[in-house]
Amino acid sequence: MTGFDLLVAAVAVVAGAIASVAGFGIGSVLTPLLATRFGMKVAVAAVSIPHLIATAVRFWMLRRDLDRRVLVTFGITSAAGGLAGALLHALIGGRVLTIILALALVFTGGIGVAGITLRFGRGMAPVAGFVSGLLGGLVGNQGGIRTGAMLGFDVPKEAFVATSTAVGLVVDGARMPVYVWQEGTALLRMQPTIAAMIIGVVAGTFLGRLALGRIPEPIFKRVVSALVLILGIALFFQR
Repeated sequence: MTGFDLLVAAVAVVAGAIASVAGFGIGSVLTPLLATRFGMKVAVAAVSIPHLIATAVRFWMLRRDLDRRVLVTFGITSAAGGLAGALLHALIGGRVLTIILALALVFTGGIGVAGITLRFGRGMAPVAGFVSGLLGGLVGNQGGIRTGAMLGFDVPKEAFVATSTAVGLVVDGARMPVYVWQEGTALLRMQPTIAAMIIGVVAGTFLGRLALGRIPEPIFKRVVSALVLILGIALFFQR
């Protein structure tokens, strides 16, 4: 295992812990790191593998808190959008799209930190799900965009993370085969790095689950909003 792989494992622990608290973070944290060495398209594909595994572990831990109504109305269309975005990922890219997404996340996170609450009606859930899935599949930051959209639903923190995780699991199942098909040869050469990510994110998932229970309900959404805001700012610097 190289020094870079050890760095990846350490960062993966942090990413897994953040995801257990906010419902996203693995792709947002690890993808830019891997992109510095392997390029963005390969990084998106590689991170989808530990992302799927850690999401499955996190869902198993939180499965009793799932909000089934949000999962059905928001999650199914989010998975469809994620699949469409993954298919378009090989064809569409560009700095303009990333900046648009960054602006959306900065806006969503900023108003959440300020305590301004957005609310989605039931009829908007499928639309919000598809759009967030499509944009996330295009840039590989599905979780942050999905979490920003889910801030519009009034659900307790455990249900928020559990439902976001369940949606993420469905989306991962839809998009990961596409990424593997597109970048399979490159992924085979990255097996030690992928293994380091898997070990790190699973360890971080358990650590983050302990932290979730310690965050008071009134400040939970502001914490998540702050993470979304930070992601949006970071996207401005993503190449």
